[in-house]
Amino acid sequence: MRGTVRNDERPARAQDVLRSCVAAFAAGVILAGCAADGSRKVLRLGTEDPVESKPLMWPAPPDVPRYLFAGQLTGEANFRDAKGDAQEGFAGFLRWIAGILVGEKEPIVLQRPAAGMTDAAGRIFVTDVSRQAVFVFDPAAAELMVWDKAEGLASFVAPVGISAGPEGTVLIADAELGIVARLDARGNPGPSLGRGRLKRPTGVAYDPQGQRIFVADTYAHDVKVFNPNGDLLQVIGRHGEGDGEFNFPAHLAFAHRQLYVTDTMNSRVQVFAPDGTLRMKFGARGLYVGNLVRPKGVAADSAGNIYVVESYHDHLLTFDQNGQFLMGIGGLGREIGKFYLPSGAWSDGRDRIFVADMFNGRVMVFQFLGGGAEGEY
Repeated sequence: MRGTVRNDERPARAQDVLRSCVAAFAAGVILAGCAADGSRKVLRLGTEDPVESKPLMWPAPPDVPRYLFAGQLTGEANFRDAKGDAQEGFAGFLRWIAGILVGEKEPIVLQRPAAGMTDAAGRIFVTDVSRQAVFVFDPAAAELMVWDKAEGLASFVAPVGISAGPEGTVLIADAELGIVARLDARGNPGPSLGRGRLKRPTGVAYDPQGQRIFVADTYAHDVKVFNPNGDLLQVIGRHGEGDGEFNFPAHLAFAHRQLYVTDTMNSRVQVFAPDGTLRMKFGARGLYVGNLVRPKGVAADSAGNIYVVESYHDHLLTFDQNGQFLMGIGGLGREIGKFYLPSGAWSDGRDRIFVADMFNGRVMVFQFLGGGAEGEY
């Protein structure tokens, strides 16, 4: 009979009416919220939130602490409303309403972070080999960007090492493409370097004074040196176990006019002058914290301390400027200060130490509190 609604249709009709009402309500709330809310989001590492426990420090009291847990990066969840929890709760309500209407939006999260860097503007860049992209955490713009283009229309395949480059560019070593991509400050790709000369680039570092770009070519067992035009200037090292030789070099860092190379399968770190002259080496295989089995990320702070990611033992190890072991942070786990197959490490101008905790899908951040340059830990 026309106009009659069967019993089994009534729940569906009722849901449609409810959705229409919710939609109208939500639209009004959202419009009102947008008109009244002039706030913006800010980048938070998490440590600004009130906590019941004491701050995490290493070594633990009563020893003099040298490092403070400063937070972690996981993705868009790091951008919080500047007005605090009350406003965040309201925003959460709006997101819940939106989820009812159009479905839940998949959050942007780090999947397998490999390495990173910070630039002069305070932006934090993280390569992600699973997402095949570079995450850019921009505190000034209060936004998270994901750059996935390596060169022209070609996308990243396995972005690993990353470094600031000449004239504000960003250099990214893509192990599968066999190139070092060059992006401008907005993520627009320019001409790459190393195509046809690199077998499997994983680490990259830049010497701004000497205008030299260093690339760890893992499968070639050497470090290749280019100028900003992409011309090959020099090859440092060859396959072997001797001084200045490599066995699958991985990550690089350039600091204090020195090039730090994790010589992964030789279980050591080698340090070179900008011209490729070996200055020192340190590290040895073993079962104890402080030994190197599979070193990956490497970084240095303003005091000259050297940080090495020991991926096999899931530790961040600190050495003094002479390569003497000072202390370690880590162990296998998901808790704060624990890692699961960590990869890259880097530092910034505030002596924060970042660790790409790859299989935990996050970047751990530690604040160096001072001391240790002369081994007084």
